[in-house]
Amino acid sequence: MHTTGAWRGKVLHFVADPTEVGEQAWQYWEDGLLWVEAGRVKQVGNAADLLPNFPSTLSIQHYPDYFILPGFIDTHIHYPQTEMVAAFGTQLLEWLNTYTFPVESQFKDEAYAAEIAKFFLQELLRNGTTTALVFGTVHPQSVDAFFKAALALNLRMIAGKVMMDRHAPDYLIDTPESSYTDSKALIERWHQIGRLQYAVTPRFAPTSTPEQLAKAAQLLQEYPDVYLHTHLSENVNEIAWVKELFPAASSYTDVYHQAGLTVKRSVFAHGVHLSADECECLATTQSGIAHCPTSNQFLGSGTMDLSQLERFKIKVGLGTDIGGGTSFSMFKTMASAYEVQQARGRSLDPFKALYLATLGGSKVLDLVGTVGNFSIGNEADFILVDPKATPLLKLRSEHCKTLKEQLFVLNTLGDDRCIAATYSMGQLVHQREA
Repeated sequence: MHTTGAWRGKVLHFVADPTEVGEQAWQYWEDGLLWVEAGRVKQVGNAADLLPNFPSTLSIQHYPDYFILPGFIDTHIHYPQTEMVAAFGTQLLEWLNTYTFPVESQFKDEAYAAEIAKFFLQELLRNGTTTALVFGTVHPQSVDAFFKAALALNLRMIAGKVMMDRHAPDYLIDTPESSYTDSKALIERWHQIGRLQYAVTPRFAPTSTPEQLAKAAQLLQEYPDVYLHTHLSENVNEIAWVKELFPAASSYTDVYHQAGLTVKRSVFAHGVHLSADECECLATTQSGIAHCPTSNQFLGSGTMDLSQLERFKIKVGLGTDIGGGTSFSMFKTMASAYEVQQARGRSLDPFKALYLATLGGSKVLDLVGTVGNFSIGNEADFILVDPKATPLLKLRSEHCKTLKEQLFVLNTLGDDRCIAATYSMGQLVHQREA
């Protein structure tokens, strides 16, 4: 069932990148109306302008104190790592071996995977995230379980089975051929079913042989509208390891490029330590980067240079990177992104941060015109945000004099408590407990 009706409140969305066009990048109506018909945006604008033409038979839900924003878009997250968030004391490579691989082994059991998938999706919705690019495990049943849960909620989700044929425990390894066959079967079963899409998902270059990366590229050629989702240039030890494993490549990015894995729907998580040549390659191929600041801080990976990516006009979105990341909340992720850029001598504008969490993520996922803002005809995925959800936020918000100041306070102090409700195609899928 697709909902028809309207929501009235402080409506804000983005139509462009604030770094490129300044204040022309967003539209804000203090008393705005989001009109939804059959689950899609019919009209958006000033309530006074739209109400005269609004049918009296349809309902209007009025929230004068709430922001109405597009649902958040998480461009990199691991659903099987939900139960191992906040694992102590390691950096990337040791963290994978100590914590991640043992946890992921449990997902050979589809019933267990289904239980975690359901919890994971509820947690995303509780935090206002309506679309995510999601890692499964090496087990095809991990993806079946995830997509079944997402389909039941009619969510716009992208996921894939991990391809990993070396440098991991025997119980998690596939082969180039089995990873190709399993992925192909999953694509045929799930891609474009409802609002679901598939991502070819080699974990990262070190855990795939050149033969497996070639199989991943073959899938992209056979199914040009699927995604490529992997990790890139996260940690200095990882980068050194890639250099040893692929001596013929000029860089980490070049490993993927030579394999045929840099395409318009390629999304590379992290990109913390990229050279100018690597940025040039990503820009030319229209590949995107998922910036995962809480993870980069938690695992001591480094601070990503956002300004460098902007200079090369590389698409960037935000990722929580659960479980290296420490929060499902895009507000917490925006707060962390601000702190990371502060460490590099830049103050991240709150409008830019919110853009990265919505339309920026949509651009990375090649979903502009589908989700990410309130363009007419877009799927109506949106959230009601309470800027006074906690005593501290209420006190601080009362002293805000501008929209920019209010958004920065929200981005810095906000969390799941600020999400009063989450809607998917106009259907209520999460409501905050009273």
